[in-house]
Amino acid sequence: MTSEYTPPKVWTTDTETGGTWASINRPTAGARHEQALPEGEHPLQLYSMGTPNGQKVTIMLEELLALGITEAQYDAHMIRIGDGDQFSSGFVAVNPNSKIPALVDKSVIPAVNVFESGHILLYLAEKFGCLLPQDPATKTVAMNWLFWLQGSAPYLGGGFGHFYAYAPEKFEYPINRFTMETKRQLDLLNNHLADNRYLAGEEYSIADIATWPWYGNLVLGKLYDAAEFLDVASYPHLVRWAQEISERQAVQRGRIVNRAWGEEWEQVVERHSADDIDQVLAKQPK
Repeated sequence: MTSEYTPPKVWTTDTETGGTWASINRPTAGARHEQALPEGEHPLQLYSMGTPNGQKVTIMLEELLALGITEAQYDAHMIRIGDGDQFSSGFVAVNPNSKIPALVDKSVIPAVNVFESGHILLYLAEKFGCLLPQDPATKTVAMNWLFWLQGSAPYLGGGFGHFYAYAPEKFEYPINRFTMETKRQLDLLNNHLADNRYLAGEEYSIADIATWPWYGNLVLGKLYDAAEFLDVASYPHLVRWAQEISERQAVQRGRIVNRAWGEEWEQVVERHSADDIDQVLAKQPK
């Protein structure tokens, strides 16, 4: 027996829908409780969590520091999205959309609030003049893939990831629907990377930094435990790209910031100095 849902004329919510994030989902925006955000001593204040979207920014900041840009020193404060920290009055004042990551740049007066992960990458690349190609044609390619990622990752995360890993029940139709789209995206990336070392060609850029936390982690088996299901071995050029980027020191450092799960050596709940990361990585088995 199967039952078909008949939508009402006007949708209302009166019960939780179930699933991992049901307790925080509401059809309204805005602050739900009063709470100020913590502040550190560095020019850049990041409020985030080590999800793929959060990893984009911490990897970017670690890449900037690796280039010797000391002005990119940052404090990374944990926003526990499962606890609803993103709905505090302080966080909503920085990002009215209540999504991580959010950045406050105190190096300018007045301070600047920056939200949406792709925009934060672009803001930092332009601020420091790094990790964004200067050649107009190559820059256009990088921006093409940056915007592709911002539009495509929701199909992977909110679509495939939700129904495959987080939904309270497994339903064949949405899993098949979003698996089809995810594999199309993997094939697209694989085809492009067959002829390009990085997404914009030979130059590593914010397009790679934005894309790796989603699609790199996925094909390396670090997202949704779905590598076998998606047959990621059939995308060798994408796997090559993912492995190469994973070996970058800044990526290894940035991916573990604002993380409170996994192995002990990959949990840097908050970052206020380079030593916070160094001490945790020192626990990694040799």
